[in-house]
Amino acid sequence: MAMLARLKLTPDEKERISGQMKTILEYIEKLSELNTDNVEPTAHVLGLSNVFREDEPAPQPLADHNPISDSPAHFKGHYEVPKVL
Repeated sequence: MAMLARLKLTPDEKERISGQMKTILEYIEKLSELNTDNVEPTAHVLGLSNVFREDEPAPQPLADHNPISDSPAHFKGHYEVPKVL
């Protein structure tokens, strides 16, 4: 797994992580023994749900104002900026 993740591990780290992975896999094996036949599938355990509302347009106080006209350099309705390349 370290090779797939491109991790360079010392022999001590490999041994420690190997033990941790073994513990995790044993725990997963215990979980697979549980009877979940009568348990409803859930996306999360908190029981939260989205509250939706209708989109309503907000007032546009600057609808008649053109911000391009305030820029230091503009040409034909577009901002002018210094050449990059």
